Amino acid sequence: MSSIRLVGALRRAALVAVCAASAAFAGPNPQQGQMQRPQQPPRVDAQGNRIPKVQIAILLDNSGSMGGLLNQARTEIWKVVNEFANAKQRGIRPRLEIALYEYGDGVQRLQHFTTELDRVSEQLFGISVHGGDEYCGQVIQAAVNELEWSGDPDDLKLIYIAGNEPFTQGPVKPAAAIEAAKRKGISVNAIHCGGQDPTWRQGAAVAGTGLMVIDHNSVVAQVVAPQDAELTRLGQELNKTYIGYGAQGAASMARQAAEDKKAQSAAPAAMATRAVSKSAAQYDNRGWDLVDGAGKGGVKVEAVPAAELPPEMRAMDDQQKKDFVAQKTKEREEIQKKIQKLGEDRKKYLAVEAKKNADAPSTLEAAMTGSARKQAEATGFSFE
Repeated sequence: MSSIRLVGALRRAALVAVCAASAAFAGPNPQQGQMQRPQQPPRVDAQGNRIPKVQIAILLDNSGSMGGLLNQARTEIWKVVNEFANAKQRGIRPRLEIALYEYGDGVQRLQHFTTELDRVSEQLFGISVHGGDEYCGQVIQAAVNELEWSGDPDDLKLIYIAGNEPFTQGPVKPAAAIEAAKRKGISVNAIHCGGQDPTWRQGAAVAGTGLMVIDHNSVVAQVVAPQDAELTRLGQELNKTYIGYGAQGAASMARQAAEDKKAQSAAPAAMATRAVSKSAAQYDNRGWDLVDGAGKGGVKVEAVPAAELPPEMRAMDDQQKKDFVAQKTKEREEIQKKIQKLGEDRKKYLAVEAKKNADAPSTLEAAMTGSARKQAEATGFSFE
């Protein structure tokens, strides 16, 4: 037998052995016989350029021992958002969509994919700690089947699942759910809270992403940067440039202010981080804000029915409406530039401080941002 044929035979034998060894872990394919949901066409900008997507589904164990994990998610989600603030693929900034599940007492989808990041924050603060049935395979399967994942192979599609009980619990074999995710181009990232459970390591091996381990009970160090107070003030000024319209306008503006207060109460530094997030293109509220709607969503201001406009705009003529939105757009851009400059200064300051605490326990944000950036770069994204 030639050396080439011998190598091929050995590879096939190794593959058969691996498949046989993992059969018990994988179990039946949960996707078998199910119809795939039709995929939406790629989005394009005004110039006809494809807008890349970054889709992240976060799956959190909310059983009785996971209070620390939820607190980390609430205060650190904005750091994950900021990781993609300067990301580009082929020179185009991506559209960031986040979805959220809890799975400590049954599997529950809390938020479909959305660009309205305040909705994600609202759901995170609304999660309560209860239950004790941590079914990893089932929640991965639900996220794969229920969410509207992009069909574009160049988009970044990530699932992050965090928990601490055995990965193999529940009616759905996790490896089968992971394989179903991989067929859609979705990378499953396992984050084990507090130890080195072999079932989580085996799940990460099937996913091919490597196991991440964090201390979910660690209280995130809140370093106050010199820029924080001004960032907090500018974040509140930014809110004044929003023009709520349509059925969700008023409620969404109230949600924006409420999530500011929650971030401030949870951790003062989180408010500054959130302000930076709100200045980025990924903070996209075109569905209820006329500035984003006109600038990003192609909404014709003069075509919006008067009853769907805020009270101060209802008596305006078409030109006055356009001028009003243009003025708010200009104000927003000026505030965003100030925030972004302060945000860069703050980032440098925090990087220096982080070196002083290099031995600090790993947290959810560190696990997510590091792996997401690595996988984004492998998908053709670059970071300024």
